Amino acid sequence: MFLTISTTGTPERPATDLGFLLHKHPDNAQAFSTSYGKAHVLYPEAGVDRCTAALLLEVDAVALVRRGKGKGRGGAPDAALAQYVNDRPYAASSLLAVALSAVFSSAMRGVCAAKPELPAQQRPLRIEVPALPARGGAGLVRALFEPLGWTVSAEPVPLDTEFPQWGDSRYVSLVLESESLTVAEALRHLYVLLPVLDDAKHYWVSSDEVDKLLRAGEGWLSDHPEQKLITSRYLSRRWSLTRQAMERLELVRLAEADDSAVEEIDNAVDAEAETEERPTPLAVLRREAILTALTQAGAARVLDLGCGQGQLVQALLKEPRFTEIVGVDVSVRALTIASRRLKLDRMGERQASRVRLVQGSLAYTDARLKGYDAAVLSEVIEHLDLPRLPALEYAVFGSARPRTVVVTTPNVEYNVRWESLPAGHVRHADHRFEWTREEFRGWAAAVAERHGYDVGFVPVGPDDPEVGPPTQMAVFTLGGATEKEAKAA
Repeated sequence: MFLTISTTGTPERPATDLGFLLHKHPDNAQAFSTSYGKAHVLYPEAGVDRCTAALLLEVDAVALVRRGKGKGRGGAPDAALAQYVNDRPYAASSLLAVALSAVFSSAMRGVCAAKPELPAQQRPLRIEVPALPARGGAGLVRALFEPLGWTVSAEPVPLDTEFPQWGDSRYVSLVLESESLTVAEALRHLYVLLPVLDDAKHYWVSSDEVDKLLRAGEGWLSDHPEQKLITSRYLSRRWSLTRQAMERLELVRLAEADDSAVEEIDNAVDAEAETEERPTPLAVLRREAILTALTQAGAARVLDLGCGQGQLVQALLKEPRFTEIVGVDVSVRALTIASRRLKLDRMGERQASRVRLVQGSLAYTDARLKGYDAAVLSEVIEHLDLPRLPALEYAVFGSARPRTVVVTTPNVEYNVRWESLPAGHVRHADHRFEWTREEFRGWAAAVAERHGYDVGFVPVGPDDPEVGPPTQMAVFTLGGATEKEAKAA
């Protein structure tokens, strides 16, 4: 990766002041170690009239593979071989942004002890990035940089100059020019907008990235017309972090409009008291969605297949409409814990008559499971190896045949929104798979067609416009004609 920063000057304000601003002497070529390789700073030219500083980042491809895998952790998200073959060693990205911050940290903060008057001076600047990934094309590059006072030249790079008919790549050759910015402002613009244009960070994005974004965006991001896009992409589209950043940016805007400090505007909460309303846990939302589906189906006798430690059975017992509840699990230990949770040994006779816990495997047909109004498979199917799913399918839909079957399972697309979940990992160590919405709908539709059910889908949890809800739920209803045949049999 390669980037140059150039300025011009006069005898009164020599261009070599750039060396003081960047804290790198023009006569020296310096090298700095980074997590993914080595950054070199050198000056191809250094004179009173014109000075150019160059940052060359050599990326260690092996370190890149070892330290991060998958989208947002070093690999391009659009190629099956991205772990081994990608543009990271060559095209400007978050790797270069991190190197800018590490090598020119004092310059980004506007600190220059040798000449304190220099950081605040606006000066003619020219920045060149020969290869910049631009997901959104040259139009987006201009939309991001022009409102900040840059004159932008973003020339698309052809896929192959020998074969012009192949068209342009997603890369541009970028030249930025300005007469009205400081070096610190220019570096902060690059630090934020290079990874925004690349749209794939090489490291895990956590809550401290919000602070980094707001520090680098101070003075320009709160009023930028593309603020929402910048914030979302910089934070790898993590909706909770994006919302947090947008709220803080709005406070900055209001404070500036009122000529006040942010602390004076944001004073509604007592620092000594915790008044923030906590979001409802996903497990609770899931149980509520299941209870709603069972109520709408008019179910009274319900099977909780794979009942685990009995949380759903406990919720069903609180609703008088459910007259018989059977929890089934293969684990004796789980059933023991469920029994303790429900306090079966101390339960009144009338209440105890409504509930049973039985051991059984869902991979085999079981006559005890026939004749019920509804069955629930909540977060169960992902714990089975894929070759065993057909056996479960037949045991539930082909043999037991309840009128209604409710199935919930994680939506793997939503995993990128979990801030504590490393990229490429499933939500639970015992999950054999996690499906996309398309994969789950395809499986459910095929099951419904094979066994005479209709199926509908319900989102559970916040339905993200890009990646969907955290949990996906399918509600199977036995078709009318098939149901009559089943009753006759």
